[in-house]
Amino acid sequence: MEYVSSLVVDADAFWYKGLCVLHEEIFAVRSMEAALEELVRRPRFLILLAVDDGRVVGYKIGYEERRDRFYSWIGGVHPEHREKGVASELMRRQHDWCLARGYRSVRTLTKNKWRSMLILNLRHGFDVIGAYTDARGEPKIILEKRLDAGAGTK
Repeated sequence: MEYVSSLVVDADAFWYKGLCVLHEEIFAVRSMEAALEELVRRPRFLILLAVDDGRVVGYKIGYEERRDRFYSWIGGVHPEHREKGVASELMRRQHDWCLARGYRSVRTLTKNKWRSMLILNLRHGFDVIGAYTDARGEPKIILEKRLDAGAGTK
């Protein structure tokens, strides 16, 4: 397994099409290309990829929400590669990157129906800090992890 990071969105990059295909396969609702177009309007973002034999099998994308807080926005792992530590490794790398750039916390949102993501976040030191119901009537859980020099990730 190879892990790759990018600070630019490049439709010609080897990983771009693979990321779009994986995202649409996992979520089957929203075009990743539209999401990536939205991402480039953010002040500072990070795309992390897990690549196996030239194929994107996992990803984690986030951006600067505030000067001291990073928002872990979206990610997923291909079903054939789940339960192998891919999501944990992507999260660890994202948090290490954030810590090295001076972010004090990482925030994310999830839904109760995505239990594996909720559990993963809790295992990696996130705290539930709130919840709300979105415009579509779906409850969302707000999680945040404080970062500091001694925190690290599991």
